[in-house]
Amino acid sequence: MARRPGGRQARKAQRSAPLADAIKPVHPGESGGQFKPLAETDVAAVTENVFRILEEVGFADATPHCIETCTAAGAVLGDDGRLRMPRSLVEQAMEQAPHSLVLHGQDPRHDLQIGGSKVHFSTAGAAVMIADPEGNRYRDSTAQDLYDMARIVDTCEHIHIFQRTCVLRDVEDNYAMDLNTAYCAVQGTSKHVGSSWVQASHVERTLEMLHIIAGGEAEWRARPFVSQSNCFVVPPMKFAVDALECLRVAVEGGMPVLLLSAGQAGATTPACLAGAVSQAWAECLGGLVYVNAIQPGAPAILGAWPFVSDLRTGAMSGGSPEQGLLSAACAQLGVAFDLPFGTACGMTDSKMPDFQAGAERASTLLAAALSGANIIYEAAGMYASLLGACPESLLLDNDVLGSAMRVTRGIEVTPETLSFDEIKRVCTGGEGHYLSSNQTLKVMQSEYIYPEFSDRASPTVWEENGKPELVREAAERKRAILASHYPKHIADSADERVRSQFPIFLSRESVGRG
Repeated sequence: MARRPGGRQARKAQRSAPLADAIKPVHPGESGGQFKPLAETDVAAVTENVFRILEEVGFADATPHCIETCTAAGAVLGDDGRLRMPRSLVEQAMEQAPHSLVLHGQDPRHDLQIGGSKVHFSTAGAAVMIADPEGNRYRDSTAQDLYDMARIVDTCEHIHIFQRTCVLRDVEDNYAMDLNTAYCAVQGTSKHVGSSWVQASHVERTLEMLHIIAGGEAEWRARPFVSQSNCFVVPPMKFAVDALECLRVAVEGGMPVLLLSAGQAGATTPACLAGAVSQAWAECLGGLVYVNAIQPGAPAILGAWPFVSDLRTGAMSGGSPEQGLLSAACAQLGVAFDLPFGTACGMTDSKMPDFQAGAERASTLLAAALSGANIIYEAAGMYASLLGACPESLLLDNDVLGSAMRVTRGIEVTPETLSFDEIKRVCTGGEGHYLSSNQTLKVMQSEYIYPEFSDRASPTVWEENGKPELVREAAERKRAILASHYPKHIADSADERVRSQFPIFLSRESVGRG
């Protein structure tokens, strides 16, 4: 008995030691595409439906700039005021658009190649509350919460992008809120950051701030480390005026854009899943036409995010199995179109980290990953159908995302991995088991992934360890990170300039500069 705990501790230490990238079991951008909810004939039918919607239905409420640029490119403004887009124009935009792009981190180690069927995980959302699992309560979200969640994500290997998770309820002015949202995220992580803005002038001022942080406008344009999440469309098939202007400024300012369509099946998109997929992609491609009319080849991610309504109540149901199916089908179209694509999966209808939350998160995001979604947003930390964000859950969900990526990576079949020689040796003259074989020791880190929080111990060992609870352990780890991890991704001199020119709400002390 005395040797067992020591052996366990030695193995635990070996597994928890930092791994060289070459032997890690998963990496950002593992290839999906194995799961195809649509048959090839279905993909063709949905594609035809998408083009038909754009050509025959079109968009209401286009801005003058959108009308001018899109009609110059070949769109048609009808007598009913709707802007329609012929198939030839849409196909031209799809050809002009980059088929892969780099999302830059402030640190080049976090640069991500987006395209094909490569899979990445991101946070996202606009939660107005923080879920506190220790107090079993909800409270308003603040600027400090957003900064803290960025710091936590900065330590999470399997969360590759930090997109804004919550609304700064303690910042009342919309301009200050937009500016501080970007500042809190960029200050907290060196990974790529996604944010959003409510007015074009706010984007312009934020770009000025980002130029300072980057070291100049040229440096920013060479490596834009913030992208804009833009709900440019109000489903069904209406443009959002303010968002279109924000989109224009972002494209002209060299900022990558996420063209986001977020309807709800049965409410603002058809209840039939094939119709919901069709409308979502039509709306996204309409945005792509506008982006390429502004600047051909501007970096854009197609964000078909059809959500699900519980048709008994009309409430959103982000954890439903249909959410996974919708996202997977949209991803399948993205792979077929060969366009950078993102969707939303992993949010849960549960209010706190519990069985429901884990089951809903894993089942929905795995479907999207296996279908080859390039970015799966809202994959961690989101509760109550996006009304709440939970910092502790980011740490727990990091394990879930690592497991999902391992499934996405799949099984490599080579003469070595088929292991015939190893089987023959063990069975005909070896030990009769593989526990101590050289091959087992060689691949125990590269072939298998080990969770950081999930407990695989026996009941006896679990009791010996004090019956640890995952949420409590995550809360302790959160406190340790927030007490010690003060990344300085913004240089001190740049931060001083930013604070002298912009209304920054986080104190110098709160970002470790006191």
